[in-house]
Amino acid sequence: MSERSPAPGGLELVQSLVNTLDIESGADSLDTAEGRARLGLAEEDIPGARELRESLRVALLAHAGHPPHDAVTPLGDLLAASPLVLAVDAVDGSATLAPAAAGPLLSRVAAAIAQALVEGTWTRLKACEAVDCHWAYYDRSPAGRGRWCSMQVCGARAKMRRYRAR
Repeated sequence: MSERSPAPGGLELVQSLVNTLDIESGADSLDTAEGRARLGLAEEDIPGARELRESLRVALLAHAGHPPHDAVTPLGDLLAASPLVLAVDAVDGSATLAPAAAGPLLSRVAAAIAQALVEGTWTRLKACEAVDCHWAYYDRSPAGRGRWCSMQVCGARAKMRRYRAR
């Protein structure tokens, strides 16, 4: 839905996962082989990916100052099961947290969030406040107070509703 550019670094994975569900239409790209392939998921991974997606959406809504859209497993509980390792580059000595195994989506998401915490970008990934949207977007506004994934769609709808209510 959003015309915004993708989130930086590993947060693009988080954004892509959250945006697999179009709440307004009900279309879920995890139902398609192509949608699962983009995230490296097998058919049996779908229930866990959906649980992770909705827990991430709640965290992104919180980043934007909005209440949870649904009762979900807390993100911290899910991520506690994701093995990460500290990888140190032998050439330059730089260190990063990396998934212990390359495949599991949960570990890749945990590594992306850990890196975003270090870079200070995690709280800029938000979910649109429109209840029929909740699309994930990266807030690049100077003050970090973006509210909608798209000013032209969700923002305009909200402003029109407020205008009509007056």
